[in-house]
Order: sequence, then structure tokens, then C-alpha cells
Amino acid sequence: MSDTRHISVLGPEAVEMLSPRAGGVYVDATFGAGGYSRMILAAEGTRVIAIDRDSTAITGGADLVASSAGRLTLVEDRFSNLADVCVAHGMPLVDGVVMDVGVSSMQLDQAERGFSFRFDGPLDMRMSQHGPSAADVVAKASEADLANIIYIFGEERHSRAVARAIVAARKEAEITTTKQLVEIVSKVVWAKPGEIHPATRTFQALRIFVNEELDELHTALAAAEQVLKPGGRLSVVSFHSLEDRIVKTFIAERSKTGGGSRHLPEVAQATPRFKIVNKRPIVASDDETKANPRARSAKLRGAERTDAQAQDASPLPGWPTLASVMRGG
Repeated sequence: MSDTRHISVLGPEAVEMLSPRAGGVYVDATFGAGGYSRMILAAEGTRVIAIDRDSTAITGGADLVASSAGRLTLVEDRFSNLADVCVAHGMPLVDGVVMDVGVSSMQLDQAERGFSFRFDGPLDMRMSQHGPSAADVVAKASEADLANIIYIFGEERHSRAVARAIVAARKEAEITTTKQLVEIVSKVVWAKPGEIHPATRTFQALRIFVNEELDELHTALAAAEQVLKPGGRLSVVSFHSLEDRIVKTFIAERSKTGGGSRHLPEVAQATPRFKIVNKRPIVASDDETKANPRARSAKLRGAERTDAQAQDASPLPGWPTLASVMRGG
């Protein structure tokens, strides 16, 4: 089996979209195994501020930091805080931001992290070691909250049946392992041959919810707008429809010039904050998909910052939040 841990999906395309140049400063907002950072640093004279909330990724990047001759700064933090990170390191404005959204292959492949239904391990799923785990959510959330979480973040049609099954099972025994959850879900969700595993959507939902991934993405995109210089590039790789919808909507809204009207000429036209780089998402080639199955669902979107003043982040959608669910409503 080939080792895909260090393969950045759509890596060359995502970095090419940044157009790295000598003297440029770039943010790798989701460092992981450092694939994007390595490619950016390959352009002579570039500097990279890299961020990851996973302490194992920070530890794993020590060698790259040591070999970068001071050109790579690696920070343990959420990528939603990228604007504050840039300011803290003396770079309030940068030339490019790249994001690889979602869980990494390294995390999925570590049974002890509890991300994957393929391995038996603790039902954890946290990208960092802080906050409630998936086991905590499964134990605490009401049946209604569980159903909403699984439906909204997992797009699971059988979310109510899964929630009922979880609540019934936890009355008998604590649900603390991935294997337990897989067995519970598999009793109420059936998959035909060739379809995805019955637990796929439930695991996706809990992972996204525990790590507040979509909230993080909303905030990180607005933070990127704050730090990008005019002409700076935003390059985002997403892996499922929920993420891609957020990225697509953000870029479209910040690129449109609506606001004026022939009926109300005094209303000023909105100034676009970005220019769209690629109207259609870039997807992985057949060769990349064969070498790295994770690339199958990947989509790359890019935008270029204008000189218009940055806007604040839009309000988050009204979906369940980790804080509200854990305090019981």
C-alpha cells in the first residue's frame, strides 16, 4: 500500500494559484505534514507562517522548521485565528493564504485518535487535545441534538434513527469506542454493495461538530480577507460539499459588485473584496486520484484580493453549536 500521508491533495495546483515570489510572505493555514509549506519554500526567498491546531503536526514539522533557515514559522493554533497569528509574528499583511480544509490522512490513519470507523479506538475525534470529545457529545447530547448534528453535518438521511439508536444504546452502556458506535449505526443504516460504509456520514458529522470545522472555516476565510494584501491570493482545497459550499459562497459574495440600481442611482455599488481566479473548481487528475484516493472529492477554488476594505465575518448559520449542546441546550 502506498503511503499517502505526505501527499498534499492538489498541492502543485494550490501553490501555483498563490504564485509564490521571492520576498513574499505566505500563510499555510493547515500545516498537516507540511506539503504546501515545502512547495512554497521551494520558491527562493519566500517566507511561510504555518498553523495547525494538532500538536502532533507541530512536533512533526520541527525538522522542516530547522532546515528552513528561518523562513518557516510554525504555530500551534486554530486557523480561524490566522489574522491574530500574523500580527503576533510581525506580518499583519501577507501575499497569500492556502488552506486544506478538514481532517488529514495522518489523523484518519491513527486508530488512537478515533477519527475513523475503519479502526477500533477511543471515540475521540479531536484535532487538538482540548475540549469535549466525540464520546462526550454522544453521551451528553439530547436525541434531538444528535439527530440535527448527524443530519446537518453528515447529511445522513437516517439521522433520527441513528440518534434513537445511540440514545437507546447509551442507556445500556457508555459508548466510548469507535467499534461500539459503528455497531450501533450499522443496525439502523444499511449500505448496498459498492456504497459507502453505513457509519461514514455519522462519523463525518461528529468529527465536524467536535472540531467546529465549518465555524472555523467561516471565520478563517474572513480572517484571510483581513490579512491579504491587494493582489494577494487565497487558495482553498475542500473535500466535501458542506465545505465547498461555504468556500464558493464566500468567494462569490465577496466578489460581486451589486448594490446599485437604475431605480435608486444614489445607492453606491458595493466594492468587491476579491476577484475570482477560477470560476469552476479545479479537481484532481485521474493519476492523482489513483495515487491518493482522498483526492477523489477534492475541489480547489481561488480568489485574488482587491484593494477594497475588508469586511467582518458573516454571521454563522443557525446550526447546533458545541457549547450549547454540551451545556444541554
